[in-house]
Amino acid sequence: MSETVIREVAKDVWTFSRPFARYGVFPMGGRSTAIKLKDGGVWVLASTPLTDETKNKINELGTVKYIVNADAVHYLYLSEFKRAYPDAKLIGVADTLNKIEDRTIPFDGLWGRDTPETEYGFEDDIKHCYFSGFRNKDVAFLHVASKSLIEADLLLNLPATEQYSKSSSWIPQATLKPNSWAHQKVIRGVTTDVEAMKRDARTVASWDFDRIIPCHGDVIEHDGNKAWRDAYKFFID
Repeated sequence: MSETVIREVAKDVWTFSRPFARYGVFPMGGRSTAIKLKDGGVWVLASTPLTDETKNKINELGTVKYIVNADAVHYLYLSEFKRAYPDAKLIGVADTLNKIEDRTIPFDGLWGRDTPETEYGFEDDIKHCYFSGFRNKDVAFLHVASKSLIEADLLLNLPATEQYSKSSSWIPQATLKPNSWAHQKVIRGVTTDVEAMKRDARTVASWDFDRIIPCHGDVIEHDGNKAWRDAYKFFID
């Protein structure tokens, strides 16, 4: 039986949630997100395997135009997405080049290498903010139409209940919420440039979003901007 939970969390926004344990031990869950753009193309944050059911749903949405690598450690499935959609633009972060095993796949844009004002073609639908002061060099994305923030490691919402809901393995017990002191401590621990974090955390806080779609943990359906401000209060206040 498939372990992937596929659902439309908002109009034209689909998530693909499945089990994933960091270091094979810590159950954080994994999630890819696909968005149908206003021009009919599809934008995909690729962070889980491209299974047949995942591919079938993405193909139903339209032609994949963008494959996004959200930070330097979410690169495991980029090659299979790019092989499946060779005409799509692959946009990632520069530090990924130091980690990815398949050095043959071409990137069409790289946060951290390109100038900050660089646009990749999806900005009419999705804003982006590159966190140069975050250890994993994450990028936050705002789908304006659905008021959804999409991100990888910038904010966690554990336990990963949805991501393990179809799993035959253990049920995750670890809890890490955005408003907890532990989450705030984790963020400060992976900060490499406080001033850059202040700048970028405030940029995201200024965005209009209600929902947060994290790669790890359950989707925050409401009050997402408050959750972000709680997690990043050290940098925003």
